Amino acid sequence: MLKQLVKKNRSYRRFDGTVRITKTQINKMLELARLCPSAANLQQLRFFYSITGKTNDIIYSHLSWAAYLKDWHGPKHGETPTGYILILGPSKVSKHLLIDVGIVAQTILLGATELGLGGCQIASVNKTELHKALSLPKDLEILLALAIGKPVEQVVIEKVIDPDDIEYWRDEFEVHHVPKRALKDLIVNKKEL
Repeated sequence: MLKQLVKKNRSYRRFDGTVRITKTQINKMLELARLCPSAANLQQLRFFYSITGKTNDIIYSHLSWAAYLKDWHGPKHGETPTGYILILGPSKVSKHLLIDVGIVAQTILLGATELGLGGCQIASVNKTELHKALSLPKDLEILLALAIGKPVEQVVIEKVIDPDDIEYWRDEFEVHHVPKRALKDLIVNKKEL
């Protein structure tokens, strides 16, 4: 069951703009984040969420989408995310805090997937300008943005053929293809297999 949830949790970048994210759904995702392990149990991460059109538009305008898709500049009108969660942390980021960000982001997106939603982790954020636009607390910085909504795109996992070519792509039917390395290529102590 967990493997199916992980396989279904892809980086979705196109959403059904008519399916609104509810505060209840956001709270369920953030409750999972609250329960995550934290280095030294410091629990330094904080969250800013948006499920309203105006704030969603502000966040959207400060994001860059899908670096490998050179001719695609993000979801078109009607396919933008209907919710966002910004993961925030202290301005002096420690290496352990970034580990916490990864754990929390994956957990939130697994929770979104379980709710029939999907999302995308976005690190390419104009953080300074977005911080100002949202009047976020000065002692917190934006570490990662999560775009959330009801996916309208199909994402297919492909085998990596050329180990130097791991770029995702879209075909003529707008199916998003994501190459993943084989397990045997990731394990270094192959004699134990």
